[in-house]
Amino acid sequence: MPAMPPPIADERAGLKEYIAAQQYAFHAIAFGLTDEQARAAPSVSTLSIGGLIKHVTNCQRSWMERVAAAPELTDGDKRPMEDQAADYGDEFVMREDETLADVLAAFDEQNAETIRLIETTDLGAAVPVPPGVPWFPKDISAWSVRWVIFHMIEELARHAGQGDIVRESIDGATLYELLAGLEDWEPTPWLTPWGKQPVA
Repeated sequence: MPAMPPPIADERAGLKEYIAAQQYAFHAIAFGLTDEQARAAPSVSTLSIGGLIKHVTNCQRSWMERVAAAPELTDGDKRPMEDQAADYGDEFVMREDETLADVLAAFDEQNAETIRLIETTDLGAAVPVPPGVPWFPKDISAWSVRWVIFHMIEELARHAGQGDIVRESIDGATLYELLAGLEDWEPTPWLTPWGKQPVA
């Protein structure tokens, strides 16, 4: 996959390609890591690569469930906020019984569902604002599917940026050399794929 989204013909294609590019960034961030490295939290933050991938998987899942259920609330959003918050306990943590391969497989499964909904759902359809969530607006009753997809681009990009810092703190790797390593680009004097020897 190129380092940037391709030219787009319309809004739906733009939303799809920009979501796909941000999803793919997590594969680059995770490229070449062991399970132990994926669990590591090497910065002052408690964030890890595996934990971030778990979070963006669950984040996409909850929002896409809202899109699929619209104009009704999901069963999950009908639960008390205290019950919902309890589910988030290990969302940012890659547990000892989890592997990076399994975390990425679950991520890819959700990525495909997100793309499917972008391709097939009415972008103007109303997605109700769940009640009782402190950071959700109180003065509107619904977002559009379009708004939700833009929000997903924001969420993925924000957490991919955090992942860039965590990865660089682990072993010094940065995004373009990781992309080059993941896709086996030819080394150049100005970009060496991660895991290859630099050009002399």
